[in-house]
Amino acid sequence: MSQKTQATRRRFLGTLAGSAAAAATVRMAASPRSSDVTLPDRDRAHAANDQIQIALVGAGIQGTGDTITALTVPGAKLVAVCDLYDGRLTDARKLWGQELFTTRDYRELINRADVDALIVAVPDHWHRQIAVDALGKNKSVYLEKPMVQALGEGEAVIAAQKASKAVLQVGSQGLSSLGNEKAKELLAAGAIGTLNYAEGFWARNSPTGAWQYPIPADASEQTLDWDRFLGATAKRPYDPFRFFRWRNYKDYGTGVSGDLFVHLFSSLHFITGSIGPTTIMASGGLRFWKDGRDAPDVMLGMFDYPDTPAHPPFNLSLRVNFVDGTSGNTYLRLVGSEGSMDVGWDDVTLKYQKQWDPLRAIQKEYMGDPEPDTRKKMVPAANIVYGVEKGYKGAHYDHFSNWFRAIRTGGTVIEDPVFGYRAAAPALACNLSYYEKRAIQWDPVAMKVTK
Repeated sequence: MSQKTQATRRRFLGTLAGSAAAAATVRMAASPRSSDVTLPDRDRAHAANDQIQIALVGAGIQGTGDTITALTVPGAKLVAVCDLYDGRLTDARKLWGQELFTTRDYRELINRADVDALIVAVPDHWHRQIAVDALGKNKSVYLEKPMVQALGEGEAVIAAQKASKAVLQVGSQGLSSLGNEKAKELLAAGAIGTLNYAEGFWARNSPTGAWQYPIPADASEQTLDWDRFLGATAKRPYDPFRFFRWRNYKDYGTGVSGDLFVHLFSSLHFITGSIGPTTIMASGGLRFWKDGRDAPDVMLGMFDYPDTPAHPPFNLSLRVNFVDGTSGNTYLRLVGSEGSMDVGWDDVTLKYQKQWDPLRAIQKEYMGDPEPDTRKKMVPAANIVYGVEKGYKGAHYDHFSNWFRAIRTGGTVIEDPVFGYRAAAPALACNLSYYEKRAIQWDPVAMKVTK
């Protein structure tokens, strides 16, 4: 990697906000990645025999977006696509070439000698099986989040990864963002003091944001494989809403917690070095989108994180609202004894709280100040906003670059199955808490429910 390229990837612009210095900028170095993960040489050209030939399983909205991004990384080539709906296979050939191999059966892809790796972006109830089967054939896997649909499924994916020569990366792409890296550096440096609380929020206010995806006019039992879609779930008559809007149903998806809380858990665990909470409680309901779905459109979660060598004890609250009448937004906020951070994938806003000495305040109010200040002091800016430099290709790009580099070198990825399961488990436990109306006790070390 050239020094220029590395510097561009690793630097933020820090902006002093909320003061006369708002126009001033300073260059700030972002933190190195955790563990042994290194940045890929993404500008290097790759010979034909050094290409990573990928196949896509699940050519819906997310899978198509993933593949478009993956193909912008030098050295990646798409050779095959699998989907259960014929219309998506037709669209794939139009987008990526008529010579593309297409099928409804993912097993045809993992048995092909010309496929090195798979992007798996299928309904959640198929994650574990496809990942295990692909790893068993030594095919590397980019597995969309959440890693699995249910508690207890993660162990099979972790075991399959250990037994395989291939690499699995879970697709919470914010893990590879500059924003997460800068927040990790700032927290470790004591920028907000002692962490005691964190919160996250996702709001959406549109039908598609609430998973009311369009149903193709030609959808039928002839143009899609309904029985294969159902898999091991309950058999039922053909229902295009369940096929194309599967996120709305607990048989196939993981609800708002599995789809959105998991992003927040992934970022929080990366920034703090945590492996997860011990107590998980959730409430919510179906408040607006009463369209036949059985998943809530509003959910709130509360989590207790224990004292560990990586971090002090702290509390976390998360919420998702699909009926937000004001705006659609998201944030992750870490609150400490001396300030807070709002963490995005492309920016971090550091907010300082002026130090307050309670004994000094009491003395001033009731006893008078024996040593009144005679000169004003310099005070820090209320906010410092760190933003990425121009030309940054984004977390999604870097997440795929990280995966491809690990495939080539046999190295590590930023979100392996152990990390992925520890991020997914609290989100899945939210569903358990919601449906069973009880608090869940979780052992993040053993990765098991204890009560």
